[in-house]
Amino acid sequence: MQQYTRYEKSRIVGARALQISMGAPILIQTTSIDPLEIALEEFDKGMVPITVKRKK
Repeated sequence: MQQYTRYEKSRIVGARALQISMGAPILIQTTSIDPLEIALEEFDKGMVPITVKRKK
């Protein structure tokens, strides 16, 4: 798994939480109903379908 800065992590998790709150399918099994908690769980398990492109 790629190493992310804290800014990248917060942007990814925030964007994914917004997607979930708007009705996107959840990619993990969880008992949580909070979109932010679900997005954090997905991020920790490496299941977030978002990538980061960096300039070299």
